[in-house]
Amino acid sequence: MKILIIADDLSGAADCAIGFASAGHRTVVTLEAARMSAHDGADTIAVDTDTRRLAPADAAARTAAAYAEMSASGQRLYKKIDSTLRGNWAAEVAGLQALAGMAIVAPAFPATGRTVRDAQVYVHGEPLEQTATWKLEHADLPAGIAAQLEAAGLSTDRLDAEALAGEPETLAVCIGAMAANGVQALIVDTQSEKALRALAEASLRSDAPFFWVGSGGLAREIAALNPRDDAAQHKPGSEAFPGGPILILVGSLSAVSERQCAMLRERGGVEEMVVPPAVLREGATHRDWRAWQEQVGVSLKANCDLLLRIGRDDAFDPAEGAQLSAALAALVEPHFTKTGGLIATGGETARAMLAAARIANLQLLAEVEAGVAVARPLDASRTHCPGVVTKAGAFGTDHALYAAWLTLRNETGRDVVSH
Repeated sequence: MKILIIADDLSGAADCAIGFASAGHRTVVTLEAARMSAHDGADTIAVDTDTRRLAPADAAARTAAAYAEMSASGQRLYKKIDSTLRGNWAAEVAGLQALAGMAIVAPAFPATGRTVRDAQVYVHGEPLEQTATWKLEHADLPAGIAAQLEAAGLSTDRLDAEALAGEPETLAVCIGAMAANGVQALIVDTQSEKALRALAEASLRSDAPFFWVGSGGLAREIAALNPRDDAAQHKPGSEAFPGGPILILVGSLSAVSERQCAMLRERGGVEEMVVPPAVLREGATHRDWRAWQEQVGVSLKANCDLLLRIGRDDAFDPAEGAQLSAALAALVEPHFTKTGGLIATGGETARAMLAAARIANLQLLAEVEAGVAVARPLDASRTHCPGVVTKAGAFGTDHALYAAWLTLRNETGRDVVSH
């Protein structure tokens, strides 16, 4: 089975696609919605459309264009959305629905604490609209899945996969009936991996025209049901990374990222620099820009692993995330070839650094923990090929950055909690 994943940010594309790599599929993440030789032989292609910060209509148009460019005969579509419903996901689903059939919407990711009950997202049991993440970016906006889809112009219905978790045949019949009745977006309640697995199995049995809409949770259940017959030959083995200093870029300001950085500093002894937002806003015109850039270069040239973070001030606005991430990447770019590995927290941060380094395609290799993907640049002509780890900002256990750091240092056996 071939899969096309369309995601609105880079870390999301990677964490959604990693399940297929783990099942033995040759899996590529690309920053460009254009067919190229690097994609030849790939079973799973995940496209980052970089639409999270666009206006809804522009995001929908770019998403539909990516599908038109990248879709192929015999390929199934998976629209990756954020498990906490950030971005223009509903408009993008509406843009795809007319092209690909009914949307089966299941953003739950129980392994990371995200579940769906009564068409509402819960994060570790807390209603989404009450979480700090939602209040930071979407205060006073409705968090209900149906409300957002209907505002985008889609008719919706709801199905409880939890109640039918042991009956995938019945679930498949229900899916087919709702598609036949003209439902455009079917919201599926899923609170457990068992329910997601049943949904994956039921949807794969359905003959109705549909596409999946979800996070990495449903994707890995679909992947597990479709391992390659020759997976042992195609699954990436134990990868040795090239050595050299590890650069950790953290654009996220979430409490999760704060804890992860603290553990990395404590256990890894990694040097940390926090770049003031004022420096990044003004970029090369700021009086301290060159001093910061030289300081980064001194650390990397001395073979020091470096944790580089975006600071916060009273003028901070979540909408400037892309601008600050691009400036952070520009700050590092002159010295990037000194690195042996890159860990990027936040999809905007990861994309900005890879774009600055002219890395357009990644081959996914392994998973540090749920949602934390390990990759390498996919370009035979590159002489600098650092290991790359991507992670969404408000994602992962407290060990995530430390475990990723050990992975790129080829020291995964040392002091890591298994998850």
